[in-house]
Amino acid sequence: MQVDQASVRAATRRYVGVFAALLGLTAVTVAVAELNVGVRLGIVIAMAIAAIKASLVAAVFMHLSAERRWIYGILIFVVVMAAGLLFWPAWGEYDRARF
Repeated sequence: MQVDQASVRAATRRYVGVFAALLGLTAVTVAVAELNVGVRLGIVIAMAIAAIKASLVAAVFMHLSAERRWIYGILIFVVVMAAGLLFWPAWGEYDRARF
């Protein structure tokens, strides 16, 4: 099986670019942690950055960018369910505070 050198270089550039983006987003996360934005806004910003980083990893390193369309439906379902599980305790606290 012959491997095309141009495709290997392109893939390597893509992986290195994603690695650099992940490093940059990690630096942004640390910088935001040093800002005085409050706990709630800090958590929202950190979760948004983490979601971007997870999307990069899933798309490139897990090769989801080359998958068929139905895989995105499953991925969206998983993200919605995970978000529901993350915010479930907050909804409980909201109900308790109301009554």
